[in-house]
Amino acid sequence: MQGEFETSMIWELSFFLRLQVKQLKNGIFLSQAKYCREILKKFEMENCKEASTSISKSCYMDADLAGQALDQTKFRGLIGSLLYLIAGRLDIMFVVCLCSKFKSNPKESHFKATK
Repeated sequence: MQGEFETSMIWELSFFLRLQVKQLKNGIFLSQAKYCREILKKFEMENCKEASTSISKSCYMDADLAGQALDQTKFRGLIGSLLYLIAGRLDIMFVVCLCSKFKSNPKESHFKATK
């Protein structure tokens, strides 16, 4: 009876902590594609264009004291979502950390640059 219970508890893992898990004969592969699509949908960016770099060379981020204030919750939500992606996307780490500097007093310009 105990052996029957143990085998019934085994199943193939497909999602774990928002990571898609593919178990194949030649290895286990992890993907955050579904999570990326969720972030794009949440922040209304489903139809955005791809960029080959994570930030434009012409983008200069400063305190923007004259800029229009933004709800901290919205900006922090975006930063938090991107910080979770860093685990699998080290190429965006610098930019996400740069943008997160402005989470205590975010402006519309910071939100736009982060998006």
